[in-house]
Amino acid sequence: MQTAALSPSPPRARKGPYAELLNELNRDRTPLAQVEHDATVPFGPALRVERFVLGNGLRVLVVEDHAAPVVCIQTWFGVGSRHEREGKTGIAHLFEHLMFGETESSPHGAFDRTLEEAGAETNAATFLDWTYYHMNLPADALELSMRLEADRMTKLILRDPQVSSEKEVVANERRQRVDDDVDGAVSELLYKEAFREHAYRCPTIGWMEDIKGLTTEDCVAFYRTYYSPNNAAMVVVGDVQMKQVLRLVQDNYGSLPSATIPLEDVHPESPQTEERRLRVEKPTPTQKVAIGYKSPALGDFDHAPLVLLNEILFGGRSSRVHRALVQQKELASEVRGWVGAFRDPALYDVFLSARGEHTCEELIAALDEVLEGVRAKAVLPEELDKAKARVELAVLQGLETVSGKAEQIGFYEIVLGDPGALFERLAVYRRVTLGDLLRVARRYLVTSARTVIEVIPDGSEDDDEDEAEGEEAEEAAS
Repeated sequence: MQTAALSPSPPRARKGPYAELLNELNRDRTPLAQVEHDATVPFGPALRVERFVLGNGLRVLVVEDHAAPVVCIQTWFGVGSRHEREGKTGIAHLFEHLMFGETESSPHGAFDRTLEEAGAETNAATFLDWTYYHMNLPADALELSMRLEADRMTKLILRDPQVSSEKEVVANERRQRVDDDVDGAVSELLYKEAFREHAYRCPTIGWMEDIKGLTTEDCVAFYRTYYSPNNAAMVVVGDVQMKQVLRLVQDNYGSLPSATIPLEDVHPESPQTEERRLRVEKPTPTQKVAIGYKSPALGDFDHAPLVLLNEILFGGRSSRVHRALVQQKELASEVRGWVGAFRDPALYDVFLSARGEHTCEELIAALDEVLEGVRAKAVLPEELDKAKARVELAVLQGLETVSGKAEQIGFYEIVLGDPGALFERLAVYRRVTLGDLLRVARRYLVTSARTVIEVIPDGSEDDDEDEAEGEEAEEAAS
């Protein structure tokens, strides 16, 4: 019997739009530094997102936009305050500060100083589902920026002095933005009351006692777990060449190991069956109301119609709630609404501020009357057309800069896994019908499933005014 000779099969030729380029880039690279093309995703009528994956799991999303010699680099990590453990809240946000500190390669302050000297600007943000870091820079500073960004992903120095210093900064930030700020404190209380099981009940900035209790060991463990290339998506938008970007990614990130990302222990929120209402006293001159209606997740079919309904209710001076509460009844000085854009079901936030001596009860009764109108019958076709136009304009205005494009790509990649989802949402907005709005109004604007925080003046504002008037009188008398 003749036996076929056993010999290694020849390497399979790469196929796809970047086959030749990737063969060149991957030659003599280690497995961690091998880069593969994952997908081409349309981003509007003229641009496209090219998504690549490095051997260590780092996702790289590139949009060539040669309108101006500038670049935006954003690194999105799939970790936000929802991933924190009980008693360790605030650690995701703390890293937003720590990441601008000392690394094994550069002293404290060198990161910002070096980039500023190159003409770049940097910042960061943390929220419930994500954390991201961004740089806007001249196109010729791309190599420098990528080297510094990769350096702090794995070589950040976390010792007691650095951690203690940044904890104090964050504690002061919390005092200013939450403890001494009525709107911040009420928003935090609203989410705490509305969620009993889901991690969205905890504030991104963290509870004060948790911030103070975070240790250096906590930070090291968090950093090694979540700040790894396989938990990140790098977005590069601007005046770049694909080969240039991919080679720099390989050079700077190709030696970084991946990490084991723990399974997220999600506790879905049970249906709310009765209204929750609290009354608190705060240093405010007039009464205020914060209401949270349960809202769908960003990826839910109902999310887009609810956004349009919110635009009809609260979008500008001609909106229904503004006309009713501010202009006609003169009950409120400010009204606003916002539908949460999160991975899991969250809240539709409504905020009302009373005018003069008007009360929370008057505000809520007037709001309920307006909401009953959109639950009882469909809004007018011209109202829906106007809402679509306003929302679409706001979306497109956010894409005027390279940083605006990068932010939308990174956000939708991390939250929905689709960097081009923004344009799909625009298409969905255009398809929303009057019936869709009627459905979401009846499904989500439900009194028994809302949480209400009534804010009453604690009198301190009156004391301040009396004191000021007294001082003015004394000055006048002297």
